[in-house]
Parts: sequence; C-alpha cells; structure tokens
Amino acid sequence: MMQSIKTIVIILFVLFCYSVSAQTSYSLLGHKEYNILDRLEIKSKLPAFGASFIKPYNIRLLVKEVETIDSLQRNNNRIVASLSTVDKYNITRFLMQHKEYTSLTSSFNNKKSAFNLIEINKPKFFMTINPALQVSYGAETKDKQSLYSMRVGLNATGLVAKKIAFNIYATGNRERTPLYVRAYTSKFKAVPGFSNFNFTDSNAVQYFDVRASAQWTLAKFMDMQVGYDRNFIGNGIRSLFLSDFSGNSLFFKSNIRLWKLNFESLYMQLTPQFGITTKANFKKYLRINTLSIDATNWLNIGIFDAVVFGRKNQFELNYLLPFTFLRAMEQQSGSPDNALMGLNVKANLKNKIQLYGQVLLDEFLLGEIKANRGWWANKFGYQLGVKYLDVLNIKNLDMQVEINRARPFTYTHFDSVSNYSNNNMPLAHPLGAGFQEYIVATKYQPLKKLFLDAKFIYYYQGQDTAGINFGNNILRDYKDRPTNYGWKIGSGNKATCIYFNTNIAYEVKENLFFDAGIVFRNYKLASGTTNNTVIFNVGFRWNITKQQFEF
Repeated sequence: MMQSIKTIVIILFVLFCYSVSAQTSYSLLGHKEYNILDRLEIKSKLPAFGASFIKPYNIRLLVKEVETIDSLQRNNNRIVASLSTVDKYNITRFLMQHKEYTSLTSSFNNKKSAFNLIEINKPKFFMTINPALQVSYGAETKDKQSLYSMRVGLNATGLVAKKIAFNIYATGNRERTPLYVRAYTSKFKAVPGFSNFNFTDSNAVQYFDVRASAQWTLAKFMDMQVGYDRNFIGNGIRSLFLSDFSGNSLFFKSNIRLWKLNFESLYMQLTPQFGITTKANFKKYLRINTLSIDATNWLNIGIFDAVVFGRKNQFELNYLLPFTFLRAMEQQSGSPDNALMGLNVKANLKNKIQLYGQVLLDEFLLGEIKANRGWWANKFGYQLGVKYLDVLNIKNLDMQVEINRARPFTYTHFDSVSNYSNNNMPLAHPLGAGFQEYIVATKYQPLKKLFLDAKFIYYYQGQDTAGINFGNNILRDYKDRPTNYGWKIGSGNKATCIYFNTNIAYEVKENLFFDAGIVFRNYKLASGTTNNTVIFNVGFRWNITKQQFEF
C-alpha cells in the first residue's frame, strides 16, 4: 500500500517538474468581481464560462475571455452591445486587478498598479501584497452589548517563473456576533465558517482565518491546485452539493477541459465532528467528481458524484483514481461510506436571463416515492433558480430568485465520521436538512463605486424536540429516529424564519469599502418560542469580503 502511494507521488512529481507549461490562479470566494463575471457570462455566452458552477473561478481562463469581451465592446459588437458604462468600468478594473494574466498589448500590463500596496514585477517573479483589514460595529435590539468585528492580516498573490501561481490570505479575527449566531455557536461548537476558535470575555470569539494554495498548469487543458481553502459547486446563492459555509479544508484538485467537456476531481480532508471517542484516530475525507458538458453555447449540464468516508490513518485507495464512478467504488468497498449523486443544469437565455438548478440524490427507493408514505430514507433535495439582469431595463440592477428543498435525514449517516459535515457544520446548505427555503436577492450598482444589495429569505424546517431526532441535524445518527414513515418537511417542532438584510457599500479606492447595513430576523417555533431581532452595522473593510450570517 505504501509502495503504491509512493509510486503515485513520484508520478505527480515528474509531471509537475517536466510538464508545467503555464500558470493559473483562483478568485477569492465572495469577491466583488464575481458579480461582473456573472453578468458577462449571461451576456456573452463565451465557452470559458461553461463550467461556472465550479468555484472559485480559474482567473487565467476568465481573463482571456474578458479580454475578448473588452475587445468586442470596443468594436461595438452586437454580442456585448448591452454592456453599460459601469460594466465597462468593471471590466477594466478586473483586467487591471489581474494584469499578470493579461496580454502584453494591454496598456497597463507593465505599469505598477495603484491597487497594490506592494508589487514586485520581474520577468520571472510577480507578487502583490496587500493589507486585509476590517473594523465594523453594530447594535442589536435584543442585546445590550454592542456587536463588532475586527480583522487584521494580509492578502498576497504571486507567480514564480510564470509556471506556479500562489495565493495567501491570513487574518486574525475577533468579533461579537448577533445572539442567534451565538446560539448556533453554542449548539454546534462552531462559528459559521470557522471551528477553531476561543471564547474571550463579554461573549466574543477570536480565531485565525488562514488560506493558501498553489496552482500550476500541466497543459493548456489541465490545471492542478493544492491548498487549504474553500470550494463551492453551484450557480446559486446556496449549494446542495458543496458550499463554503463549513470553512477551510485541505484539498487537492485537478481540472481537465477537452472539447466541450469539463472534468474536475476534488480530494478533501475534513475535520470530523467533535465528541467522537470511539473513532478518535479516524481521518475524514470527501471525494468529488464533477463532469459537465456545454450541450450548446447557452446550456451546460453537469453530473455530481461524491463520497464521504472515514479511515484509520489512511486514504481509501479505491477512491484515489480520478476517472471512476464513486457510487460504484463505494459499493465495491462494502458500502460503508456515504455516497451522493446529483445533477447541475444552467441555461443562459436572451443575454439577460440565467436559469439554473440542482438535484441531489442521497438515498431513495422509487417504489417508496410512488407509495407516498413519507419513508425516512427517501433522502433527496432540489434547487431551482433564475437570475435576471437589468431589471425593468435599469442598467446594473439584477435580481435573483431561488428555491431550495431537502428532505429530512438528507446528508446524514449512521457513522458520524461519514456524515456530510466538516468542522461540525454542513458541507452543503447551512440549514442542514429537512427544510424548504425561498430567496429573493437584488444587486444594484448605479454608480461606478456604489454598491447596493438586498436579500429576503423565508424558510421553514422541522426542529428536534424532547431529544427526538427529526432529521434536520445532519450530525445525528439516522438510526436514532422514532419511526420509518410519515416524514415530511416540517416534521417535528416546526420553525419558520423571515430574514431580510439590505446593505450599502461605497468603494473609496480599489477594494476599500465603507459599509452600512440593517438586518431584520423573525424566527418562530410551533412550540411558541420566538426570536425577533433588528441589527444595525457600519464599518470599513479593505481586501476583505463582507461576512453575513444568512440563516
């Protein structure tokens, strides 16, 4: 076994040393540039955007397409005729932000960018270093203590010999979160997005956020990345496959693009939930394959295949090969693991509409679905969504509507080291399982430096009561259930939640924002408990994405 692992490592090393031909980098999840890339994908339908459900984005490929769009719009090409003045401004800023990947003919390619605090631009070495700072304060109607968030660190990117790209993001964080987030932390022993934290005085927490990765390109059609960071699979606000909610993890991935096909193989080492004593020496892993095809220039269809498993101080070699069906390999291993499959569909229509959706299959029997008896093991979920650009012909006013649903016990497993979680939090949707959710979101950039957004969320979910497992908490053993039939969304102590936030951000200089926002949250349990609150916040952030607790 050890010999096999050594052989694989040697092969990868040889490929790395002798086949690296170019470099690539990836865009930090949540960055403002995702909005302009979203708009350009829908408006242009260019091929590099085909697998846009795989995030973070490959910057090298997208810079090439954005340069093409920039050239087309300068020549008044009808494909991008609907681009606004703000769009053109965002395109220029995007290319300037990633000038190391732009063509040599770009006017700003060899000039020091005013964006970067420190920039080293040599023929065989490029590096930028920028501060990552945030200070924000807030107030909550149900809490006498003020809310705050303070983050200090750095954000660095670079290229070595035009062959290896790297990203480093590291901050030290201290914050006092809203009451409902503190309740989540108390229940799951995790700050949303982070697990390794310490309590300080006055109900505050502190933690480090360290992310780093290295990327290289073996050929024009194949990229590889290794790092400790976050990944996301989907075109929606939420994902039923993999989201960034559970925080950072160690991973390795390869991406291959041939013809109209895109295949990504992702290996992740996860953190098992706390409290495991009988399997304290087990390691937890997630293995994902995604295969997508651009059926047309406007339609992309992707297949999702994943398995979560735990092994004693080793990786399951059956899951090591990239071109395998993981469900079949899981059964070949004796079916001890948690396998999931899914379908991702995205359609860009009329240069201003995107329809998207996901179907997740954890476990089900067609006969039981037809019988409609609410069998507990019919574990599946779906997502439906639409993005609409330039609503009412108002430039840069975009709307998104999304529906998410997952049946009780979806993502759960009898083995706590194999449930679909990381750092005590769901790997996919923040609510876990057993929920129905509706989201309406708007984004508006009326001026080059002014960003407005609002989001309305309504969901209902069955909560555990009297210690009985009603299938919403994916950390619980699914064998611990009161009955096999009669399960539906809302089973248990039904919770309903109305959440609304609105934010305004003004960009003083590149990636330096002054923010102000307000949150309304009304939460009610059928048992009679209510938790209604209003939250105000103001602050500034520099090279840091805005954190919101939207659940």
